[in-house]
Order: sequence, then structure tokens, then C-alpha cells
Amino acid sequence: MSAIPETASVTRIPRSRSGTGRALQKGQQTKAAIVEAALGLATHIGLEGLSIGALADVTGMSKSGVFAHFGSREELQISVIREYHTRFEQEVFYPAMSEPRGVARLRALFDNWMKRTSIEIDSGCIYISGAVEFDDRAGPVRDALAHSVLTWHAAMRRAIEQCKVLGELQADTNEEQMLFEIHGLILALHYEARFLRTPGSIERALTGFHNILARYSAEAPAAATAAPAAAKRRKVSNQTTTSKE
Repeated sequence: MSAIPETASVTRIPRSRSGTGRALQKGQQTKAAIVEAALGLATHIGLEGLSIGALADVTGMSKSGVFAHFGSREELQISVIREYHTRFEQEVFYPAMSEPRGVARLRALFDNWMKRTSIEIDSGCIYISGAVEFDDRAGPVRDALAHSVLTWHAAMRRAIEQCKVLGELQADTNEEQMLFEIHGLILALHYEARFLRTPGSIERALTGFHNILARYSAEAPAAATAAPAAAKRRKVSNQTTTSKE
């Protein structure tokens, strides 16, 4: 079993003494508290580091008590993934929905994603660590993790598509390619900031996003066309001046 770091955030759960009338509510509260503790551990030691025994230690419950709420280590891991995804949506997705459709909403989605990523540079990201742990392992845990990530990607893709419909991005913008590049910034940020501890990584990721937006912006072709035209006008002007001389 993986060692539990001293910095891990855990929740100690008092033993329940509820009567039969409150058993269901208490059971739900206890399970939620266990998931909270498991999520705190998973961000530090990964999903594979989770075990019924480890959670029994940090929550003050018996192994049989923890097991009764999940039935298996696999179900525990899936519950943690679902809770992580719920919090991700609450912090990243839903706040951005208050912005109007188009680039403003796409910016808000990325900005919120960056805020969460900045915090997770210290604590760890289950989407990224989980991908390393389960990339080549089939099963329900991998499926739950992949489903959560793909759900988020679908939301980002819709935001990009809306930008195209509104004419804020070039009509031939490939949504998958743009999403790939944006996601790549987040992955690079984790690697550079968390693993290599490279200074200025957050600023570079933000600059990268602005560059992506500028490259796909509907105004980009016009700007690109204007530059050669201006150069041509300067050339003609120079030739006229030379002939007069």
C-alpha cells in the first residue's frame, strides 16, 4: 500500500450511532465524507493508491464499515472520479455559462480551467495522473475516467463550434485541431510547472491560448491579406518616387 503523505487532506469520520429512522441519511452523509477523504488522498497518491484499508485509517472507520458503502476498491475509485468531475464542472464549466456564446465564453472556459490547473500544480490532477495509471488498462475505472474527460472535451468543442457559427472564428476552423492545441497547453503546463518547476509556465500557457485564438480568429485572414496589400502599395509608391527622380 502506498504511503499517505502528511500533507494530504483527509476527513476523520465519527462512528455513527443513528437510529433506524435516520439510517439512510446518515449513510449518505458518511459515504459522502468517505469520498471526500478519498478524493483528498487520490490527488496526492493517485487512484491506484486508494484502498479500503487506507481510507479506514484516515477516516477512523473499520475496513468493514468502509467496504459496506462501496463493496469494492473499484467502486470506490469510480466514486472518486465522479466526485472530481462534479467539482470540475462546478468550478470550470458552469461559471462560464454566464458569458455570452462565442469567444467570450470560450475564454471563460479556458480561464476557469487555468485557475483550477494553477491550484492543481501543487495538489495534482486526477484526469492527468489517472491517464498515466490507466492508459493501457481496460475496465470500468478507465471507462469512467475517459468518459469524464470526453464529456469536458465535448463542452469545449461546442464552445468552439458556437464561435464559428457566430463568425468569430474562421469558417474552416477544425474544432478537433483547435481543441487538441488548447488541451495541449494544459498538459504542457502540468509537465513544465509540476514536474520541471519551470518559472513562468502559467504565463506561457496563457500566451499560447491567446496565440491560438489569434490564429483561428475570423479577422486573421483579413489581416493577412492587408499586410501584402500594404507592402505592394509601398512598392508602387517607391517606384513612382524613383521614376520622378
